[in-house]
Amino acid sequence: MTTLTVPSSQLPTPIPAAGSGQVWPETPPGADPLPGQLDRWLASRGAELVAVRRHLHAHPELSHQEFETAALVARELAVAGLTPRFLPNGNGVICDVGEGDRVIALRADLDALPMQDVKDVDYRSTVPGVTHACGHDVHTTILLGVGLALAQLAALDELPGRVRLLFQPAEETTPSGAPEMIAAGALKDVAAIYGLHCAPQLPAGMVGVRSGPFTAAADKVEVTLTGPGGHTARPHLTVDLVHALSRLVVDVPALLDRRVDPRAGISMVFGAVHAGEAPNAIPATGTARATVRVLSREAWRTAPALITQLVHDAVAGTGASVDVSYTRGVPPVINDRMATAAIAGAAGAALGPDRVTEAEISMGGEDFAFYLEQVPGAMIRLGTGIAGAEPMDIHQASFDVDERAVGYGVRVMVHTALAGLASGAF
Repeated sequence: MTTLTVPSSQLPTPIPAAGSGQVWPETPPGADPLPGQLDRWLASRGAELVAVRRHLHAHPELSHQEFETAALVARELAVAGLTPRFLPNGNGVICDVGEGDRVIALRADLDALPMQDVKDVDYRSTVPGVTHACGHDVHTTILLGVGLALAQLAALDELPGRVRLLFQPAEETTPSGAPEMIAAGALKDVAAIYGLHCAPQLPAGMVGVRSGPFTAAADKVEVTLTGPGGHTARPHLTVDLVHALSRLVVDVPALLDRRVDPRAGISMVFGAVHAGEAPNAIPATGTARATVRVLSREAWRTAPALITQLVHDAVAGTGASVDVSYTRGVPPVINDRMATAAIAGAAGAALGPDRVTEAEISMGGEDFAFYLEQVPGAMIRLGTGIAGAEPMDIHQASFDVDERAVGYGVRVMVHTALAGLASGAF
């Protein structure tokens, strides 16, 4: 691994393990140490992984522009004797570790968000208006560590199959990077796929797992209403678009609630409405934009036609002309039951069974769903909460993590890969 110099004051405090000196990170109580070299590998390379995470945090790249991040990942994998390959655009990496017909895929996302980093830390973003406020720098570092650790196991002939590392660009935008990865062969021969996401609501050392709906589909709707416009003193002689928009914004979500099974978990929320400038003039054009979030695959597939019809129904009788633009985002993440059991068991073996808890359903979107449309798999939440710090959430400009989570994540995903290779469930 390329050595990145980080002042000792910036490294997480090593935690002593009984009878073994200083180890980073600690083996949690009740954990089942992985056969092979994982514990010793983490003890010797953990600080370097933190340095990589801080380098990535200080040098974030926006969606579809992750060229330097991908290059760093590829260099480190090549140094370990692996053969990474770039996506056609050069902003993502696919790399197999080991040999064999059975393939387990692990995925991390590379991109940052268009936000200003407001933290007062030495590894603060050096790119104005761009920061890793969603933890993708942590995801990337964990998967890199997993790849390097698995490469060592493969060299010792202790890897019973192939593990495919997917370093994906553009999770934060639409169109996202998962379909690009799939088109490049990311899922060829894959039996199951796993991923994780930073969860600042959980303390470092905990993971959250859930079978079934995990995150929601996330689509966008833009409705444009047009009419002749006119004077507010004579609305009866024109088409009152502001009134029509108000009906649209209030009625369509209410109608949707009554047309879809509540178990589908569908939500339509308007975030932008615009019409006119003058208080005494009825405008000729008005727009309303909303997000649609759905937990059910079936409800998500029927949402465009249903919502388009409900928009027309809500505006009917106002005289306004209606144009509905419905843009697909990502499907819902539906964790496979057996895959969830596998990664939950692996997390329990890696960290201790008391470190595994049930994750809450999120109405946020996650393009990991595209992989789950094609192969079984599961995503989990990795605790990154900083003890004693103010509560925070992802997509906040001050987002940061307890960096011991990097080592915990490596442990969990290495155990998951080996459990997946050993299983005949898929």
